[in-house]
Amino acid sequence: MTYLAPRQGLFAIIILVSFCLQTLLLVISTDQQLTKIREQKGQQMVAQLIDEARLSLENKDRVSLSVIANRYTSEQDVARILIKDNNDELLVPVGNAPMQQGETIRQMATKGDAVIGSVAITLKDISKGEIVAMQWPFVIGSLILHLFLWLLYGYVARPTKEQINALSHDIQDLHRERQLQSGQLAYGRMANESHTAQQGSGTDGATDLATEDHDETVQTQVKKPINTAGIQDEVNAYLRGQQQAASATADGQQTGADSNTASPKQDVDPSSDTSVSHTDHLEAASVNPNQANVSKLPNSGAKLSAMRPMDSVSVQIMFHDEFNMLERLAPEMRMPYLALCTQLLNQAMTELLKQPLLLGVSATNTPSFDEKGACAILKADNSHAKVALAGVMLGKLYLMLNKIIHDKHIELSRFALPAKAGVSDEAQADAMAQLLKRVGKKEQMLILLPNAGLKQIGNHVQVQSLKRPTTVYERECAIFDGANDSMIQRLAEVRNAVLMTGSE
Repeated sequence: MTYLAPRQGLFAIIILVSFCLQTLLLVISTDQQLTKIREQKGQQMVAQLIDEARLSLENKDRVSLSVIANRYTSEQDVARILIKDNNDELLVPVGNAPMQQGETIRQMATKGDAVIGSVAITLKDISKGEIVAMQWPFVIGSLILHLFLWLLYGYVARPTKEQINALSHDIQDLHRERQLQSGQLAYGRMANESHTAQQGSGTDGATDLATEDHDETVQTQVKKPINTAGIQDEVNAYLRGQQQAASATADGQQTGADSNTASPKQDVDPSSDTSVSHTDHLEAASVNPNQANVSKLPNSGAKLSAMRPMDSVSVQIMFHDEFNMLERLAPEMRMPYLALCTQLLNQAMTELLKQPLLLGVSATNTPSFDEKGACAILKADNSHAKVALAGVMLGKLYLMLNKIIHDKHIELSRFALPAKAGVSDEAQADAMAQLLKRVGKKEQMLILLPNAGLKQIGNHVQVQSLKRPTTVYERECAIFDGANDSMIQRLAEVRNAVLMTGSE
Protein backbone atom coordinates (compact mmCIF):
# COMPACT_ATOMS: atom_id res chain seq x y z
CA MET A 1 0.00 0.00 0.00
CA THR A 2 1.38 3.40 -1.02
CA TYR A 3 1.04 6.41 1.24
CA LEU A 4 0.87 10.06 0.27
CA ALA A 5 3.64 12.47 1.13
CA PRO A 6 3.21 14.18 4.51
CA ARG A 7 1.47 17.56 4.36
CA GLN A 8 1.10 17.46 0.61
CA GLY A 9 -1.80 19.92 0.75
CA LEU A 10 0.29 22.44 2.70
CA PHE A 11 3.08 22.11 0.15
CA ALA A 12 0.53 22.75 -2.63
CA ILE A 13 -0.49 26.01 -0.91
CA ILE A 14 3.17 27.03 -0.68
CA ILE A 15 3.68 26.29 -4.37
CA LEU A 16 0.60 28.34 -5.28
CA VAL A 17 1.76 31.30 -3.20
CA SER A 18 5.19 31.09 -4.83
CA PHE A 19 3.65 31.15 -8.32
CA CYS A 20 1.48 34.15 -7.47
CA LEU A 21 4.40 36.11 -6.01
CA GLN A 22 6.58 35.32 -9.00
CA THR A 23 3.87 36.50 -11.41
CA LEU A 24 3.35 39.68 -9.38
CA LEU A 25 7.06 40.49 -9.37
CA LEU A 26 7.19 39.89 -13.12
CA VAL A 27 4.32 42.33 -13.71
CA ILE A 28 5.87 44.99 -11.46
CA SER A 29 9.32 44.79 -13.02
CA THR A 30 7.94 44.80 -16.57
CA ASP A 31 5.76 47.82 -15.75
CA GLN A 32 8.75 49.77 -14.46
CA GLN A 33 10.82 48.98 -17.54
CA LEU A 34 8.05 49.95 -19.94
CA THR A 35 7.40 53.17 -18.00
CA LYS A 36 11.04 54.28 -18.39
CA ILE A 37 11.09 53.44 -22.07
CA ARG A 38 7.81 55.27 -22.63
CA GLU A 39 9.03 58.41 -20.83
CA GLN A 40 12.15 58.58 -22.99
CA LYS A 41 10.10 58.07 -26.14
CA GLY A 42 7.59 60.74 -25.04
CA GLN A 43 10.31 63.34 -24.44
CA GLN A 44 11.81 62.65 -27.86
CA MET A 45 8.40 62.99 -29.52
CA VAL A 46 7.73 66.31 -27.76
CA ALA A 47 11.09 67.75 -28.84
CA GLN A 48 10.58 66.58 -32.41
CA LEU A 49 7.03 67.98 -32.50
CA ILE A 50 8.22 71.38 -31.28
CA ASP A 51 10.89 71.51 -33.98
CA GLU A 52 8.40 70.71 -36.71
CA ALA A 53 5.63 72.99 -35.45
CA ARG A 54 7.67 76.01 -34.37
CA LEU A 55 6.91 78.08 -37.48
CA SER A 56 3.21 77.16 -37.51
CA LEU A 57 3.01 77.78 -33.79
CA GLU A 58 4.54 81.24 -34.20
CA ASN A 59 1.98 82.10 -36.86
CA LYS A 60 -0.82 80.27 -35.00
CA ASP A 61 -1.64 78.22 -38.06
CA ARG A 62 -4.15 75.77 -36.68
CA VAL A 63 -4.45 73.71 -39.86
CA SER A 64 -0.74 73.05 -40.10
CA LEU A 65 -0.52 72.29 -36.42
CA SER A 66 -3.42 69.84 -36.70
CA VAL A 67 -1.79 68.03 -39.62
CA ILE A 68 1.51 67.76 -37.78
CA ALA A 69 -0.13 66.58 -34.53
CA ASN A 70 -2.24 63.94 -36.31
CA ARG A 71 0.94 62.21 -37.47
CA TYR A 72 2.01 61.74 -33.86
CA THR A 73 -1.36 60.50 -32.62
CA SER A 74 -1.02 57.53 -34.93
CA GLU A 75 1.56 56.20 -32.49
CA GLN A 76 0.19 53.42 -30.31
CA ASP A 77 1.41 54.93 -27.05
CA VAL A 78 0.03 58.46 -27.62
CA ALA A 79 -3.44 59.18 -26.23
CA ARG A 80 -3.71 62.96 -26.69
CA ILE A 81 -1.75 66.02 -27.89
CA LEU A 82 -2.49 69.59 -26.81
CA ILE A 83 -0.81 72.60 -28.46
CA LYS A 84 -1.20 76.03 -26.84
CA ASP A 85 0.08 79.48 -27.69
CA ASN A 86 2.10 81.83 -25.52
CA ASN A 87 -1.11 83.07 -23.86
CA ASP A 88 -1.97 79.50 -22.82
CA GLU A 89 -4.89 79.40 -25.25
CA LEU A 90 -5.64 76.04 -26.78
CA LEU A 91 -4.89 75.94 -30.48
CA VAL A 92 -5.08 72.28 -31.45
CA PRO A 93 -6.46 69.41 -29.35
CA VAL A 94 -5.80 66.09 -31.06
CA GLY A 95 -6.95 62.72 -29.74
CA ASN A 96 -9.57 62.05 -27.14
CA ALA A 97 -9.12 58.96 -24.99
CA PRO A 98 -9.87 59.96 -21.37
CA MET A 99 -10.20 56.34 -20.22
CA GLN A 100 -6.64 55.61 -21.43
CA GLN A 101 -4.94 58.70 -20.12
CA GLY A 102 -1.72 58.18 -18.32
CA GLU A 103 1.40 60.26 -17.80
CA THR A 104 1.52 63.71 -19.45
CA ILE A 105 4.80 65.19 -20.76
CA ARG A 106 4.73 68.97 -21.18
CA GLN A 107 7.41 71.23 -22.73
CA MET A 108 7.59 74.91 -23.65
CA ALA A 109 8.25 75.91 -27.28
CA THR A 110 10.71 78.81 -27.59
CA LYS A 111 12.25 80.85 -30.37
CA GLY A 112 15.39 82.38 -29.05
CA ASP A 113 14.53 83.75 -25.65
CA ALA A 114 10.82 84.22 -26.43
CA VAL A 115 8.16 81.65 -25.53
CA ILE A 116 5.86 81.01 -28.46
CA GLY A 117 3.71 78.23 -26.97
CA SER A 118 3.67 74.84 -25.30
CA VAL A 119 3.12 71.23 -26.30
CA ALA A 120 1.69 68.47 -24.01
CA ILE A 121 1.61 64.77 -24.96
CA THR A 122 -0.42 62.31 -22.87
CA LEU A 123 0.81 58.72 -23.05
CA LYS A 124 -1.42 55.68 -22.51
CA ASP A 125 -1.14 53.60 -19.39
CA ILE A 126 -0.06 50.00 -19.84
CA SER A 127 -2.56 47.66 -18.17
CA LYS A 128 -1.49 44.67 -16.09
CA GLY A 129 -3.46 42.41 -18.40
CA GLU A 130 -1.41 43.57 -21.38
CA ILE A 131 1.78 42.83 -19.48
CA VAL A 132 0.60 39.30 -18.65
CA ALA A 133 -0.47 38.84 -22.27
CA MET A 134 2.96 39.92 -23.45
CA GLN A 135 4.70 37.61 -20.98
CA TRP A 136 2.37 34.62 -21.41
CA PRO A 137 5.19 32.15 -22.31
CA PHE A 138 6.94 32.93 -19.03
CA VAL A 139 3.69 32.67 -17.01
CA ILE A 140 2.71 29.32 -18.56
CA GLY A 141 6.22 27.96 -18.12
CA SER A 142 6.31 29.07 -14.46
CA LEU A 143 2.93 27.39 -13.82
CA ILE A 144 4.12 24.13 -15.39
CA LEU A 145 7.33 24.27 -13.36
CA HIS A 146 5.50 24.75 -10.05
CA LEU A 147 3.09 21.94 -10.87
CA PHE A 148 6.00 19.67 -11.68
CA LEU A 149 7.64 20.54 -8.35
CA TRP A 150 4.44 19.63 -6.49
CA LEU A 151 4.19 16.27 -8.25
CA LEU A 152 7.86 15.60 -7.65
CA TYR A 153 7.45 16.32 -3.94
CA GLY A 154 4.48 13.96 -3.73
CA TYR A 155 6.57 11.19 -5.27
CA VAL A 156 9.90 11.77 -3.53
CA ALA A 157 8.59 12.55 -0.01
CA ARG A 158 6.46 9.41 0.31
CA PRO A 159 7.46 7.31 3.33
CA THR A 160 9.40 4.13 2.61
CA LYS A 161 8.54 0.71 4.00
CA GLU A 162 11.32 0.96 6.58
CA GLN A 163 9.98 4.28 7.84
CA ILE A 164 6.43 2.91 8.02
CA ASN A 165 7.59 -0.16 9.98
CA ALA A 166 9.62 1.96 12.39
CA LEU A 167 6.65 4.29 12.92
CA SER A 168 4.29 1.37 13.60
CA HIS A 169 6.73 -0.09 16.17
CA ASP A 170 6.95 3.27 17.93
CA ILE A 171 3.14 3.52 18.06
CA GLN A 172 2.82 0.00 19.47
CA ASP A 173 5.44 0.70 22.16
CA LEU A 174 3.69 3.92 23.15
CA HIS A 175 0.30 2.16 23.32
CA ARG A 176 1.79 -0.64 25.44
CA GLU A 177 3.36 1.83 27.88
CA ARG A 178 0.04 3.62 28.33
CA GLN A 179 -1.75 0.33 29.03
CA LEU A 180 0.83 -0.57 31.67
CA GLN A 181 0.53 2.85 33.29
CA SER A 182 -3.26 2.63 33.41
CA GLY A 183 -3.03 -0.89 34.92
CA GLN A 184 -0.62 0.27 37.61
CA LEU A 185 -2.88 3.19 38.51
CA ALA A 186 -5.89 0.89 38.81
CA TYR A 187 -3.91 -1.56 40.94
CA GLY A 188 -2.70 1.21 43.28
CA ARG A 189 -6.25 2.57 43.67
CA MET A 190 -7.67 -0.86 44.52
CA ALA A 191 -4.85 -1.49 46.95
CA ASN A 192 -5.58 1.76 48.78
CA GLU A 193 -9.28 0.88 48.97
CA SER A 194 -8.52 -2.57 50.39
CA HIS A 195 -6.17 -1.05 52.96
CA THR A 196 -8.89 1.36 54.11
CA ALA A 197 -11.38 -1.48 54.38
CA GLN A 198 -8.93 -3.46 56.53
CA GLN A 199 -8.50 -0.56 58.95
CA GLY A 200 -12.28 -0.04 59.24
CA SER A 201 -13.12 -3.69 59.84
CA GLY A 202 -10.47 -4.32 62.49
CA THR A 203 -9.69 -8.03 62.82
CA ASP A 204 -12.58 -9.33 60.74
CA GLY A 205 -11.10 -12.38 59.05
CA ALA A 206 -13.79 -12.64 56.40
CA THR A 207 -13.22 -9.03 55.32
CA ASP A 208 -9.45 -9.56 55.15
CA LEU A 209 -9.92 -12.66 53.08
CA ALA A 210 -12.31 -10.86 50.70
CA THR A 211 -9.85 -7.97 50.38
CA GLU A 212 -6.98 -10.31 49.56
CA ASP A 213 -9.11 -12.12 46.99
CA HIS A 214 -10.11 -8.79 45.45
CA ASP A 215 -6.45 -7.69 45.25
CA GLU A 216 -5.50 -10.95 43.60
CA THR A 217 -8.38 -10.56 41.15
CA VAL A 218 -7.22 -7.04 40.25
CA GLN A 219 -3.66 -8.22 39.73
CA THR A 220 -4.88 -11.03 37.52
CA GLN A 221 -6.99 -8.60 35.48
CA VAL A 222 -3.99 -6.32 35.03
CA LYS A 223 -1.75 -9.12 33.85
CA LYS A 224 -4.36 -11.06 31.83
CA PRO A 225 -7.02 -9.94 29.32
CA ILE A 226 -10.56 -9.54 30.64
CA ASN A 227 -12.89 -12.51 30.12
CA THR A 228 -16.03 -10.77 28.90
CA ALA A 229 -18.00 -14.03 28.54
CA GLY A 230 -17.50 -14.92 32.23
CA ILE A 231 -18.51 -11.44 33.35
CA GLN A 232 -21.66 -11.62 31.23
CA ASP A 233 -22.61 -14.99 32.75
CA GLU A 234 -22.14 -13.63 36.27
CA VAL A 235 -24.27 -10.56 35.49
CA ASN A 236 -27.04 -12.75 34.06
CA ALA A 237 -26.99 -15.02 37.11
CA TYR A 238 -27.19 -12.02 39.42
CA LEU A 239 -30.15 -10.56 37.51
CA ARG A 240 -32.00 -13.89 37.62
CA GLY A 241 -31.49 -14.11 41.37
CA GLN A 242 -32.82 -10.57 41.85
CA GLN A 243 -35.90 -11.30 39.73
CA GLN A 244 -36.66 -14.48 41.69
CA ALA A 245 -36.32 -12.64 45.00
CA ALA A 246 -38.59 -9.81 43.80
CA SER A 247 -41.24 -12.25 42.58
CA ALA A 248 -41.13 -14.16 45.87
CA THR A 249 -41.58 -10.91 47.82
CA ALA A 250 -44.52 -9.87 45.62
CA ASP A 251 -46.21 -13.26 46.10
CA GLY A 252 -45.84 -12.98 49.88
CA GLN A 253 -47.34 -9.50 49.92
CA GLN A 254 -50.27 -10.58 47.73
CA THR A 255 -50.96 -13.58 49.98
CA GLY A 256 -51.04 -11.34 53.08
CA ALA A 257 -53.35 -8.88 51.35
CA ASP A 258 -55.77 -11.64 50.29
CA SER A 259 -55.93 -13.06 53.83
CA ASN A 260 -56.51 -9.67 55.51
CA THR A 261 -59.10 -8.14 53.16
CA ALA A 262 -62.03 -9.52 51.22
CA SER A 263 -63.37 -7.33 48.38
CA PRO A 264 -65.35 -7.81 45.15
CA LYS A 265 -62.06 -7.40 43.23
CA GLN A 266 -60.63 -10.77 44.29
CA ASP A 267 -60.85 -12.11 40.73
CA VAL A 268 -58.48 -9.43 39.45
CA ASP A 269 -54.91 -10.35 38.51
CA PRO A 270 -52.50 -9.98 41.50
CA SER A 271 -50.21 -7.77 39.55
CA SER A 272 -53.04 -5.27 38.91
CA ASP A 273 -52.58 -3.49 42.28
CA THR A 274 -48.95 -2.82 41.60
CA SER A 275 -49.64 -1.70 38.05
CA VAL A 276 -52.49 0.57 39.12
CA SER A 277 -50.46 2.22 41.84
CA HIS A 278 -47.59 2.61 39.45
CA THR A 279 -49.92 4.16 36.87
CA ASP A 280 -51.29 6.56 39.50
CA HIS A 281 -47.78 7.69 40.32
CA LEU A 282 -47.00 8.22 36.65
CA GLU A 283 -50.20 10.20 36.13
CA ALA A 284 -49.45 12.37 39.14
CA ALA A 285 -45.93 12.95 37.91
CA SER A 286 -47.16 13.85 34.42
CA VAL A 287 -49.83 16.22 35.71
CA ASN A 288 -47.50 18.08 38.07
CA PRO A 289 -45.51 19.87 35.31
CA ASN A 290 -48.73 21.10 33.73
CA GLN A 291 -49.98 22.49 37.02
CA ALA A 292 -47.47 25.31 36.77
CA ASN A 293 -48.87 26.35 33.40
CA VAL A 294 -52.47 25.95 34.57
CA SER A 295 -51.83 28.10 37.61
CA LYS A 296 -50.83 30.96 35.31
CA LEU A 297 -54.35 31.04 33.85
CA PRO A 298 -57.14 32.66 35.83
CA ASN A 299 -59.92 30.52 37.27
CA SER A 300 -57.56 27.57 37.48
CA GLY A 301 -59.58 26.22 40.38
CA ALA A 302 -62.53 25.46 38.10
CA LYS A 303 -62.84 21.87 37.06
CA LEU A 304 -61.86 21.26 33.46
CA SER A 305 -64.14 18.25 33.28
CA ALA A 306 -65.70 17.01 30.07
CA MET A 307 -68.96 16.31 31.94
CA ARG A 308 -69.37 19.75 33.52
CA PRO A 309 -72.85 21.28 33.15
CA MET A 310 -73.44 24.00 30.59
CA ASP A 311 -76.40 26.38 30.50
CA SER A 312 -74.66 29.55 29.24
CA VAL A 313 -72.03 30.38 26.66
CA SER A 314 -69.52 33.24 26.52
CA VAL A 315 -68.60 34.57 23.06
CA GLN A 316 -65.47 36.74 23.25
CA ILE A 317 -64.34 38.93 20.35
CA MET A 318 -60.83 40.38 20.35
CA PHE A 319 -58.93 42.50 17.88
CA HIS A 320 -55.79 40.96 16.36
CA ASP A 321 -53.62 43.98 17.13
CA GLU A 322 -49.98 42.87 17.03
CA PHE A 323 -48.51 46.37 17.18
CA ASN A 324 -50.97 48.00 19.62
CA MET A 325 -52.24 50.34 16.93
CA LEU A 326 -55.64 50.77 18.58
CA GLU A 327 -54.10 52.31 21.72
CA ARG A 328 -52.07 54.76 19.63
CA LEU A 329 -55.09 55.81 17.57
CA ALA A 330 -56.57 59.23 18.29
CA PRO A 331 -59.82 59.16 20.33
CA GLU A 332 -61.79 60.95 17.60
CA MET A 333 -60.98 58.02 15.28
CA ARG A 334 -61.01 55.18 17.82
CA MET A 335 -64.42 55.83 19.36
CA PRO A 336 -66.40 55.80 16.05
CA TYR A 337 -64.66 52.58 15.01
CA LEU A 338 -65.48 50.88 18.32
CA ALA A 339 -69.08 52.11 18.04
CA LEU A 340 -69.34 50.59 14.57
CA CYS A 341 -68.05 47.24 15.86
CA THR A 342 -70.52 47.35 18.77
CA GLN A 343 -73.41 48.07 16.41
CA LEU A 344 -72.43 45.18 14.14
CA LEU A 345 -72.18 42.72 17.05
CA ASN A 346 -75.54 43.70 18.57
CA GLN A 347 -77.32 43.55 15.21
CA ALA A 348 -75.70 40.20 14.44
CA MET A 349 -76.83 38.81 17.80
CA THR A 350 -80.36 40.12 17.30
CA GLU A 351 -80.75 38.73 13.78
CA LEU A 352 -79.14 35.40 14.68
CA LEU A 353 -81.41 34.67 17.65
CA LYS A 354 -84.43 35.01 15.32
CA GLN A 355 -83.46 31.72 13.67
CA PRO A 356 -85.84 28.81 14.39
CA LEU A 357 -82.85 26.55 15.01
CA LEU A 358 -81.92 28.64 18.07
CA LEU A 359 -85.25 28.82 19.82
CA GLY A 360 -84.87 29.00 23.59
CA VAL A 361 -81.55 30.90 23.43
CA SER A 362 -81.44 34.48 24.69
CA ALA A 363 -78.84 37.12 25.41
CA THR A 364 -78.16 38.16 29.00
CA ASN A 365 -76.13 41.30 28.20
CA THR A 366 -75.62 43.98 25.60
CA PRO A 367 -71.97 43.72 24.59
CA SER A 368 -69.92 46.77 23.72
CA PHE A 369 -66.41 47.04 22.29
CA ASP A 370 -63.41 48.63 23.98
CA GLU A 371 -59.66 48.25 23.47
CA LYS A 372 -59.79 44.69 24.87
CA GLY A 373 -62.73 43.58 22.71
CA ALA A 374 -66.27 42.55 23.60
CA CYS A 375 -68.01 39.63 25.31
CA ALA A 376 -71.55 38.40 24.61
CA ILE A 377 -73.22 35.94 26.99
CA LEU A 378 -75.96 33.63 25.76
CA LYS A 379 -78.09 31.42 28.00
CA ALA A 380 -80.41 28.47 27.45
CA ASP A 381 -83.98 29.03 28.61
CA ASN A 382 -84.81 25.31 28.43
CA SER A 383 -83.04 21.99 28.19
CA HIS A 384 -83.59 21.72 24.44
CA ALA A 385 -82.00 25.05 23.53
CA LYS A 386 -78.76 24.76 21.55
CA VAL A 387 -76.84 27.46 23.32
CA ALA A 388 -73.42 26.10 22.29
CA LEU A 389 -74.39 26.11 18.62
CA ALA A 390 -75.72 29.67 19.02
CA GLY A 391 -72.37 30.80 20.47
CA VAL A 392 -70.38 29.21 17.64
CA MET A 393 -72.67 30.71 15.02
CA LEU A 394 -72.46 34.15 16.60
CA GLY A 395 -68.65 34.04 16.69
CA LYS A 396 -68.42 32.92 13.06
CA LEU A 397 -71.03 35.46 11.96
CA TYR A 398 -69.12 38.36 13.48
CA LEU A 399 -65.86 37.17 11.91
CA MET A 400 -67.57 37.19 8.52
CA LEU A 401 -68.93 40.70 9.10
CA ASN A 402 -65.64 42.02 10.42
CA LYS A 403 -63.77 40.70 7.39
CA ILE A 404 -66.10 42.64 5.06
CA ILE A 405 -65.75 45.82 7.12
CA HIS A 406 -61.98 45.39 7.40
CA ASP A 407 -61.48 44.90 3.65
CA LYS A 408 -63.69 47.89 2.84
CA HIS A 409 -61.87 50.14 5.30
CA ILE A 410 -58.48 49.11 3.92
CA GLU A 411 -59.72 49.79 0.40
CA LEU A 412 -60.74 53.29 1.48
CA SER A 413 -57.41 53.81 3.35
CA ARG A 414 -59.11 53.88 6.74
CA PHE A 415 -58.17 52.27 10.01
CA ALA A 416 -59.45 48.75 10.68
CA LEU A 417 -58.27 45.64 12.51
CA PRO A 418 -58.88 41.92 11.94
CA ALA A 419 -60.66 40.03 14.70
CA LYS A 420 -60.54 36.64 16.41
CA ALA A 421 -63.24 34.92 18.45
CA GLY A 422 -63.47 32.45 21.29
CA VAL A 423 -66.49 30.41 22.42
CA SER A 424 -66.59 28.73 25.83
CA ASP A 425 -68.90 27.99 28.69
CA GLU A 426 -69.12 30.80 31.21
CA ALA A 427 -66.99 28.90 33.76
CA GLN A 428 -64.01 28.93 31.39
CA ALA A 429 -64.39 32.50 30.09
CA ASP A 430 -61.18 33.72 31.73
CA ALA A 431 -59.23 30.75 30.42
CA MET A 432 -60.55 31.42 26.90
CA ALA A 433 -59.47 35.06 27.15
CA GLN A 434 -55.92 33.94 27.93
CA LEU A 435 -56.00 31.41 25.10
CA LEU A 436 -57.08 34.09 22.61
CA LYS A 437 -54.18 36.30 23.67
CA ARG A 438 -51.60 33.52 23.56
CA VAL A 439 -52.50 31.21 20.68
CA GLY A 440 -55.34 32.95 18.83
CA LYS A 441 -54.74 34.04 15.24
CA LYS A 442 -56.61 36.51 13.08
CA GLU A 443 -59.89 35.35 11.54
CA GLN A 444 -59.74 32.28 13.81
CA MET A 445 -62.28 30.97 16.32
CA LEU A 446 -61.33 28.87 19.36
CA ILE A 447 -63.82 26.55 21.07
CA LEU A 448 -63.56 25.35 24.69
CA LEU A 449 -66.76 23.47 25.54
CA PRO A 450 -67.68 20.35 27.53
CA ASN A 451 -69.07 17.21 25.92
CA ALA A 452 -72.62 18.55 26.01
CA GLY A 453 -71.63 21.59 23.96
CA LEU A 454 -69.52 19.58 21.54
CA LYS A 455 -72.47 17.24 21.02
CA GLN A 456 -74.68 20.21 20.06
CA ILE A 457 -72.26 21.46 17.41
CA GLY A 458 -71.01 18.08 16.23
CA ASN A 459 -73.57 17.72 13.42
CA HIS A 460 -73.04 21.24 12.08
CA VAL A 461 -69.34 22.21 12.35
CA GLN A 462 -65.92 20.59 12.10
CA VAL A 463 -63.13 21.28 14.57
CA GLN A 464 -59.47 20.40 14.89
CA SER A 465 -57.11 20.30 17.87
CA LEU A 466 -54.33 22.77 18.58
CA LYS A 467 -50.88 21.74 17.44
CA ARG A 468 -48.25 21.14 20.14
CA PRO A 469 -50.34 22.09 23.21
CA THR A 470 -48.41 23.10 26.32
CA THR A 471 -51.21 23.39 28.91
CA VAL A 472 -54.34 21.49 29.86
CA TYR A 473 -56.55 24.23 28.41
CA GLU A 474 -54.71 24.14 25.08
CA ARG A 475 -55.14 20.38 24.94
CA GLU A 476 -58.89 20.66 25.52
CA CYS A 477 -59.31 23.64 23.15
CA ALA A 478 -60.36 23.18 19.51
CA ILE A 479 -60.26 25.36 16.39
CA PHE A 480 -63.25 26.00 14.12
CA ASP A 481 -62.37 24.26 10.84
CA GLY A 482 -65.56 24.50 8.77
CA ALA A 483 -69.31 23.92 8.69
CA ASN A 484 -71.88 22.14 6.56
CA ASP A 485 -73.64 23.79 3.64
CA SER A 486 -76.90 24.52 5.44
CA MET A 487 -75.17 26.35 8.27
CA ILE A 488 -72.98 28.37 5.90
CA GLN A 489 -76.04 29.35 3.89
CA ARG A 490 -77.93 30.33 7.05
CA LEU A 491 -74.99 32.44 8.24
CA ALA A 492 -74.75 34.14 4.85
CA GLU A 493 -78.44 35.06 5.00
CA VAL A 494 -78.07 36.50 8.50
CA ARG A 495 -74.94 38.40 7.41
CA ASN A 496 -76.82 39.98 4.49
CA ALA A 497 -79.69 40.88 6.79
CA VAL A 498 -77.32 42.60 9.20
CA LEU A 499 -75.62 44.57 6.41
CA MET A 500 -78.96 45.60 4.96
CA THR A 501 -80.13 46.76 8.37
CA GLY A 502 -76.96 48.77 8.82
CA SER A 503 -77.30 50.40 5.38
CA GLU A 504 -80.91 51.38 6.13
